[in-house]
Amino acid sequence: MERNEVSVLCKAMSDVNRLKIIEMLTSGEKCGCNLLDELQVTQPTLSHHMKVLSECGLVSARKEGKWQYYSINCDKFCAFKDYLNAISCCGSSDQADCCCQE
Repeated sequence: MERNEVSVLCKAMSDVNRLKIIEMLTSGEKCGCNLLDELQVTQPTLSHHMKVLSECGLVSARKEGKWQYYSINCDKFCAFKDYLNAISCCGSSDQADCCCQE
């Protein structure tokens, strides 16, 4: 994953409501109506958040009847996590002394 793409994903997740949406979608696909109920936001506000998350590729959407269903794009999310996991706070290549290691 390229830095520019990571930057876009970080910007997309920099909003508390979008983080809540990602957290809610970790349990599986959700209808937009369920997200509305949980977030207590207006439909236009939810649409904006979902547009941001969809455009950066973190969330996939599908339409069924009059409802939109959303799910996490696992490939994109895992690539993002892998990028972050590759970043280390340790100054040396010797990871044995790294505070991040369990």
